[in-house]
Amino acid sequence: MNIIKSLQWRYAVKKFDIKKQLSKSQINTLKEAFNLTATSYGLQPLKLIIIQNKNLQKELVVHSWNQPQVIEASHLLVICIPKEYGADEAEKYFNLVKKTRNTPDAVINPFKEFLTAELNKKTQEELFQWNKNQAYIALGNLLTVCAVEKIDACPMEGFIAEQYDKVLKLNEQNLTSVLVLPVGFRANDDYMKDLPKVRKQTEETIVEIN
Repeated sequence: MNIIKSLQWRYAVKKFDIKKQLSKSQINTLKEAFNLTATSYGLQPLKLIIIQNKNLQKELVVHSWNQPQVIEASHLLVICIPKEYGADEAEKYFNLVKKTRNTPDAVINPFKEFLTAELNKKTQEELFQWNKNQAYIALGNLLTVCAVEKIDACPMEGFIAEQYDKVLKLNEQNLTSVLVLPVGFRANDDYMKDLPKVRKQTEETIVEIN
């Protein structure tokens, strides 16, 4: 199945098959895909919570506008970002660059000074929105990988982040939830399963400049 056929196969699942579970290998693929997601400056201001606990999933349904996919799914993925974020993250990043690439300080320091200054001049509100934007990049990446791997998913913004944070004790980790992604396998009786995908023609969405 090529990438376009995979994306045509994908849709936002409304009903999961509760008898089917993702394999450990499939979950590991999603972990690696999340970790390889492109982020601004490579800072990775993201965490992924992977839940496979029906009691916990059931508790979260009420905080997800009662969307049943949250409990029906094999696993529930929650993409989180830091509540507070600062220039010390640049220090951590460049330490990792040195460890991974053995890059000398003379090469690193100019970019390090620039990035540290950029982070320092932003407000916490600006940093929060910036990091939230990275979460959407990660979501898009996960959806594409799911399509390629024939894993069904349903991206969700419709949930109460404050309640998720409380249930998952995210505040204790300086984290807040921003996106939810139930993953698993579509049910045979999902009414959306065989409906044609509704999309505009590419001529309406693409502008080519030669």
